[in-house]
Amino acid sequence: MVQQEPAGAPGLAAGEAAAATAEVRLSRRRWAVVLLFSSYSLCNAFQWIQYGSINNVFVHFYGVSAFAIDWLSMSYMLTYIPLLFPVAWLLDKRGLRLIALAGSALNALGAWVKLGSLKPHLFPITVLGQVICSLAQVFILGMPSRIASVWFGSREVSTACSIAVFGNQLGIAVGFLVPPVLVPNVEDVEKLAYHISIMFFMTAGVATALFILVIIVFKEKPPHPPSRAQALIQSRPTEEYSYVQSILRLLRNANFLLLMVTYGLNTGCFYALSTLLNRMVIHHYPGEEVNAGRIGLTIILSGMVGALISGIWLDRTKTYKQTTLVVYIMSLVGMIAYTFTLSLGHLWVVFVTAGMLGFFMTGYLPLGFEFAAELTYPESEGTSSGLLNVSAQIFGIAFTIGQGQIMDRFGTKAGNLFLCSFLFLGTVMTAFIKADLRRQQANLDNEQTRLQGSNQITDYGTVACNPNPINSHSCSLAHTQRNRKKAQFADRTYFFRKCAASLGPGLKMRRENFLPWYGPQIITHY
Repeated sequence: MVQQEPAGAPGLAAGEAAAATAEVRLSRRRWAVVLLFSSYSLCNAFQWIQYGSINNVFVHFYGVSAFAIDWLSMSYMLTYIPLLFPVAWLLDKRGLRLIALAGSALNALGAWVKLGSLKPHLFPITVLGQVICSLAQVFILGMPSRIASVWFGSREVSTACSIAVFGNQLGIAVGFLVPPVLVPNVEDVEKLAYHISIMFFMTAGVATALFILVIIVFKEKPPHPPSRAQALIQSRPTEEYSYVQSILRLLRNANFLLLMVTYGLNTGCFYALSTLLNRMVIHHYPGEEVNAGRIGLTIILSGMVGALISGIWLDRTKTYKQTTLVVYIMSLVGMIAYTFTLSLGHLWVVFVTAGMLGFFMTGYLPLGFEFAAELTYPESEGTSSGLLNVSAQIFGIAFTIGQGQIMDRFGTKAGNLFLCSFLFLGTVMTAFIKADLRRQQANLDNEQTRLQGSNQITDYGTVACNPNPINSHSCSLAHTQRNRKKAQFADRTYFFRKCAASLGPGLKMRRENFLPWYGPQIITHY
């Protein structure tokens, strides 16, 4: 076989050339990795909300204020902010496996520490255990989009990211459902300690089992890159990457900055709503701790459905900007509906409006991660996700404290309207984000480069895209993956029509009759 080098190849960067020729293959282990991550993320999220979902019970057991119990949830948000950059740096330098091991180990350690706080005077011990779990969260929140990018193909990344986020959301759902059932609101402190110990022991056992599974199952990356965009990243020399420069580039990206603020507003509202839900429901429906947990469960489960649908929709349509804007608008509508139905006196109405709110507000979370990955490619997904989460934690702390104070002074409706005003601001800002889908463009460009290279090696009678102006239309058609087959068909049709025209009556079809027309681009077998 004689092969001519495609035109323009000498000008390709070494990394781009390597990415274009790299073998792309999906690993079967990818589903085990994302499900395992989702599981220990679930356990960590459960520990975040297990105090807030029965706020009044822990107030009675430890003899502290409701605001002190709120801080057990807010400790997750506070710890994340200063530790984001060191952990994101570790993620970029040391990879996924180390971060997964650290996150699952800290999660298990914090759960065991809490078992030492089963006396009313040991509130500082439970604070220590919660702080350790909050450290684990720093190693967890930035992982979904990175796992999706490293392990999944270009048509699966949004769905995979949604599944990875599912764990966190399902953990919050379980945190709303299980504690009110395991820890009833009883006056006897000894009985209360017994019920709390059951919950803490179960959590510690599950967290430990998941840590062992991470050691066995979780790998750094698959043997082959799952997409052209990932192949390009892996082919980039290590010395070319600067973590500080990456952050500076992200902070100069106007579209990403807008997304960072809008993501923080939406997710901060969700954090405040989750933390204060028990107080809101108990205020209007005294003695309904179990139903307060079920309302929280409804919010999260409907949000998981919304996240899954959004992920599948994005994988099929790639309409990141439009989908994000619609979901944001509907989050605002859902929050308004929830605000004005909470005090009507009918719990079933609250369940319905809370489900609608959760479908969009919680379903927005993976959308933000994936939209950020598109806007910031080829920057590290861990860094962009981390900045989104920092924004969410800052707004979450501010909204939780602000809404709590407003509720104490002016009632729950005023507190919820406070959140509605910021969701409206986020909706307006989302409309100004431009859909600069860099990762999709990189996948398309690398696929086209690969196709152009492979089309140079072809059987007799088949040609590559010809730079000759007479056949340039075929190349323009081949620029998109959707028109590839049409372009190949046009090439062959035009080629053979030209061959037929070059033959005289009674002449045999010979290669030399049309080789001069195609010039050096044609590859032949001898």
